[in-house]
Amino acid sequence: MRVSVALPIASRLLNHGPVTLVTSAHAGARNVMAAAWAMPLDFDPPKVAVVIDAGTHTRGLVEASGEFALNIPCRALAAQVLRAGSASGRDLDKFAHAGLDGFPAERIGAPLVAGCVAWLECRVLPRPDNQRRHDLFLAEVVAAQADARVFRDGRWSFAEDELRTLHYFGGSVFAVTGATLDLSADFPD
Repeated sequence: MRVSVALPIASRLLNHGPVTLVTSAHAGARNVMAAAWAMPLDFDPPKVAVVIDAGTHTRGLVEASGEFALNIPCRALAAQVLRAGSASGRDLDKFAHAGLDGFPAERIGAPLVAGCVAWLECRVLPRPDNQRRHDLFLAEVVAAQADARVFRDGRWSFAEDELRTLHYFGGSVFAVTGATLDLSADFPD
C-alpha cells in the first residue's frame, strides 16, 4: 500500500544512498533508466540531484518535459534494475525490456514504477551550466510516496528481505540495505 510522505521528510527516502530508477516522459514517449548517483539536497522545499548522461534517451525526455521521477527499487526488482541499466530506450521500450510496469504519477507526466518501495516526483530546477558541464540535474520534489510495509512513522523499516533497497557496487553486483541500529535509548529526545 502506497502512502504519501510529507515533503519536508522526503529526503529520508534517498538519504541512505539507494539505486534509483529514473522515469521520464514527453510527447507520447516514456523511458526508464537505472541511476546510482541520486541524492537529497534540501528539506523544505525538498530538492534532489541526479546525474543523467547527455547521451541517454532519458536526458532528452527530461530536458523536453522539465520533470522526472525517482523510483526506489527493492531486492525483488534487482534483475529488472540491471536490465533497465543495460539498454537504450532509443532502441526499444525499456519498461517491456526490463519487465517493469508503470502507473500514473500524481503531479507529473512521467510514470512511476510498480513494485518499488518509494517514489519521488520531481520538477527540474533549470541550471543549464550544471546540466551541460556535469550532467547534473537539480529538481524540486513535488510529491513523495512510499510503501507502508517498509516506510512508516517517517522512517525505513526493512523487516522483509525482498523489500530491502538496492545499492550498486558495479557491473552486475548489488548490496541490499542491512539491519538498522536504533540508538534512541542512549540519546533520548
